[in-house]
Amino acid sequence: MSDHYPEPGPSKTPTARRIPWGGVSIATAIVLVCLLLTPTLVAQAVDGKTQSLLSLFQFIYLYVQNNYVDPVDPEKLIDGALKGLFESLEDPHSAYLAETDMRSLNDTTAGEFGGVGLYINKQAPPEGSKETASFVEVVSPIEGTPAYRMGIQSGDLIVKIDGESTEKLSIDEVVKRLRGQPGTTVTVTIRRGANLQFDVPLTRAVIQVPTVRYGMIPGAIGYIRIIQFTPYTDDKVQEAIESFRASGYKSLVIDLRMNPGGLLTSVIETADLFFDEGVIVSTRSRIPAENALYEAKPGSLVPADIPIAVLIDGGSASASEIFAGVMKDRKRATLFGTKTYGKGSVQQVRSLGRTGFRLTTARYYTPSGVTIDKIGVSPDREVKEPTLSEKETEALSKLISSRQIPAFVTQNPNPSEGQIQQFVDKLRKESPDLSDRILKRMIRNEINRHLPNPPVYDLEYDLVLQEAVKFLREGAKGR
Repeated sequence: MSDHYPEPGPSKTPTARRIPWGGVSIATAIVLVCLLLTPTLVAQAVDGKTQSLLSLFQFIYLYVQNNYVDPVDPEKLIDGALKGLFESLEDPHSAYLAETDMRSLNDTTAGEFGGVGLYINKQAPPEGSKETASFVEVVSPIEGTPAYRMGIQSGDLIVKIDGESTEKLSIDEVVKRLRGQPGTTVTVTIRRGANLQFDVPLTRAVIQVPTVRYGMIPGAIGYIRIIQFTPYTDDKVQEAIESFRASGYKSLVIDLRMNPGGLLTSVIETADLFFDEGVIVSTRSRIPAENALYEAKPGSLVPADIPIAVLIDGGSASASEIFAGVMKDRKRATLFGTKTYGKGSVQQVRSLGRTGFRLTTARYYTPSGVTIDKIGVSPDREVKEPTLSEKETEALSKLISSRQIPAFVTQNPNPSEGQIQQFVDKLRKESPDLSDRILKRMIRNEINRHLPNPPVYDLEYDLVLQEAVKFLREGAKGR
């Protein structure tokens, strides 16, 4: 779930063996198949136990309506009961959508809206845990949006919105608080790691989702960053590869970090560029019509002897996990980074007129038959950023809260190396526990977030990319 849903658009039909059911696509990991619930569907047969429980519900409903001390709105009672029904599934992706929620969803899929540019999720507390609620987790920020420019990261927890705790808010309630008119502000309190907590003021804006950026890394290495899978992603990836081919590329890096997913058709078409046969992904469901096997078409754009490194992290979700999964399962690429998010389920949204509901109906499986949902895809070579010490965390929290680095970049949008070093020396006097590397990377990231066309990659500070490039330059030994 997120505060942004990409607008569905036209795309080519992938090769699939399945019972015909119409186009299947995911937008922000949600299949928006808005179907009218028909009387036939409502009238499906129920067994004796279910009929008995429905009779019990009817008895309690009528008793409350007729005997509660104050008059009760029947619609309010039913809304509450339906909300509870979906909450009992303990699935953050399934929910009853009241009239305001449906209106919000329709507004989102219809076009532009004001938001902060975050893909978010909320997991139920672990089974057996004493906790009864949990905070909202950032799956990934959308590049170029307010949240991205303010430095919010994958894995951050949103613990408050305008001072209100998110612990007991539903995912839809959080989304409603984050969205609003462009130009208005909202303050989120972020918890990063165990102890780092700070406020981030965000000015809402019209959210537009980019798709692909690419460039050449010295050593004839093509670099493609897939920001999200949209109807145009496979065309942009093809454009990048043809550009690399003209430059004589010898290997390839595909960066899926902080990619929250997108359209199912898009990721299938993009993966198809790297295979000429075989399974890309499958879906399995209790509904026969939703069982599908998607396969590559004959002919691949990238030669089989081109070594590929795929970069992943906890912000890689849904469609990006499908891509990473097939590249790993079929040994077409070596994966670097950390385990992906683990969002591999399919949702349908059904309209009931003014209200509706969203329900998980299927899960995605990699070619080897492994589910992505709640598990994720593990890298072949794990590469993590260094863990901060307690003193570093405390110093970093104070520095972020002080807003000194954004102020410096605002005053010096294109600082020289000398200006940066002078500023770093000043910060180190105030925060001796923070290294030059940490401070310089924070300054570099802050500068890049405000550039209209930031660098495509950062080989100086990006440890995961460094390891992947080293691997490819050594000839991908051990593949």
